[in-house]
Amino acid sequence: MDQNVSYFFCGIGGSGMLPLAMIVRAQGAAIAGSDRALDQGRTPEKFDWLKAQGVTLSPQDGSGIRADQIVVATGAVEDTVPDIGAARRLGATIVTRPELLSQIFNAAPTSVGVAGTSGKSTITGMIAWILSEAGRAPTVMNGAVMRNFADADHPFASALVGGADLFVAEVDESDGSIARYDPTVAVVSNISLDHKSMEELRDLFGGFTGRARTAVLNLDNPETAALAQAMVDDGRGRSVRTFALGNDAADLAAHDLQPLPAGMTFDLTERASGDRLAVTLNVPGAHNVANALAALGAVRALDVPLAEAVAALETFAGIKRRMEVVGTANGITVLDDFAHNPDKIAATLKTLHAFDGRLLILFQPHGFGPLKLMKREFIETFAGLMRPDDVLLMPEPVYYGGTTDRSVGSEDIAAGVRAEGRNAEALTDRPACGDRLVELARPGDRIVVMGARDDTLSSFAADILARL
Repeated sequence: MDQNVSYFFCGIGGSGMLPLAMIVRAQGAAIAGSDRALDQGRTPEKFDWLKAQGVTLSPQDGSGIRADQIVVATGAVEDTVPDIGAARRLGATIVTRPELLSQIFNAAPTSVGVAGTSGKSTITGMIAWILSEAGRAPTVMNGAVMRNFADADHPFASALVGGADLFVAEVDESDGSIARYDPTVAVVSNISLDHKSMEELRDLFGGFTGRARTAVLNLDNPETAALAQAMVDDGRGRSVRTFALGNDAADLAAHDLQPLPAGMTFDLTERASGDRLAVTLNVPGAHNVANALAALGAVRALDVPLAEAVAALETFAGIKRRMEVVGTANGITVLDDFAHNPDKIAATLKTLHAFDGRLLILFQPHGFGPLKLMKREFIETFAGLMRPDDVLLMPEPVYYGGTTDRSVGSEDIAAGVRAEGRNAEALTDRPACGDRLVELARPGDRIVVMGARDDTLSSFAADILARL
């Protein structure tokens, strides 16, 4: 990376852009950027913090672009955005976020790529914490704030700046950019229908693991189990480490899972060493036990001792907006959660239903496209896992304009859930949902605010708590 070049991040406040900007800044480059949320006055505290880090911010109108800059665009930024248009007119170099991140990732002597439909951010955070506690000083690129590294000076700790020799990154398959990464260790938590067809996903994840020295794969998921079998049989001598819940055929297995109000306990067995350890996690749900096994598989591939890794895991504090308790008022608990696809929603509902209490669910879809692609799966997940007294409330998906197919909306999902005998309402907008939540809530309820790609959901959850 050329430290004498200025980088301009278009959409710098985004969950994928902000940590990358901080990593590039730590390598000595000057950073500037723009963001639609800044122009709209949303999440001002984030942009105040960026300014305090020496980042130059401009309106997203093209005025901040210079010809000598490298302009970094996200997949969500189209050529019609004024910054991109200005960059083209001025002849500035334009790279996408995946292009820049993969360049840095692939340049590291040792790299860990964390992929999969669900669990990526949590597994990445767990690996980051274990490696940090082991003194390995990793540089980490995550898509969410890692609570172990967040403090007053680093409130948006989705990046960790360490050495240049060990890079850990959450890797995205939704835009196909996973094909750019050449990991030393490839972790795949699970594969299920999300943004692409299953055929496309199999090709992308197969290529990702095929380029790795070691693949860490989940035997509980049919697609990743098939990947593990294919790698064992291909005769190329690559290493495969598997994990599973209750399956002794896996290299790392968890048994005797016991839920706690804010965590899990389980017995861990490692097949190669024969070691058996009792583990306590401070994050809830069986899905987080699977995430922990994935993280352990990755760090074991980097020769971190098992007992040392487990000790670090037991102090892992979690990821922001992953079933995060906002607070309790008048006997009603409000939670903020990133769940936005059927797998993630299912994990949240199963975990919360391990304990008593009605669920009032606010689910804000992050786009019309996912609703159309996974309409049946959304309906089946909510209808199958909601209890008779639970209530689902949905505003329309976030929409910023453009040519998106809007033929399937929130009422289509709500109607399908009602047809299966559960309580679901689609309301005009999020404020209307907030009013309905406050109207419905009674002591013993848990209000769950679900959705992705919208930082204001956390503010909404905090506002609901204040109104209670």
